[in-house]
Amino acid sequence: MAYTADKPPLWQSTDELRARIPGWGVDLDPKDRPSVPREQFDPDLSGAHWDFPERQTERWPRERSIEHKFLTPVFGTSCAPKGMSGKMRKYAYGFGEGRSAHWLILLAADRVDALESHLRSFLTLRPDNPVTETGVLSEFSHHGVASRVGKKRADLTHQPLDPIIVAGPWLAAGGVGYLGVKRLLKAARRTRRA
Repeated sequence: MAYTADKPPLWQSTDELRARIPGWGVDLDPKDRPSVPREQFDPDLSGAHWDFPERQTERWPRERSIEHKFLTPVFGTSCAPKGMSGKMRKYAYGFGEGRSAHWLILLAADRVDALESHLRSFLTLRPDNPVTETGVLSEFSHHGVASRVGKKRADLTHQPLDPIIVAGPWLAAGGVGYLGVKRLLKAARRTRRA
């Protein structure tokens, strides 16, 4: 079992493994291991004062991979799952870590979380400012063009896409907001006429 000092038992005997896997167990004989003179196996040398680590308390239900029997003893708590991105992350953990769906859904959840954070910033007194936060102004004040012309930089190939990737979501959000306000004004005019 993981997280304990006990070595898990082999599911096959040493001879069966050696017969099935060429070269398995070549370092079992201490004469064949170069680290033997310095190697010491003493469980007391680890410095651990426990056989199994203390379990961290869960403040909310944590995501857990289906490959694991239980949640790891220690886990991160900085970012609680919230909103649509939290639901996507919980759904992703229903797939095994070896499945593409698990990782692709987690990647999509990160993008949704970024969008949720941008939208949430509009409800505060200091919304996100894409011009200053992306460093676009430093392109003009710190020789941005000169550092690219005539150089063999790897980032030049995707540079034309950068404005689309950075400004695209903002323009799309602005367009959706504009259309929403336009519809509201149209509906208000209709109610005044009626």
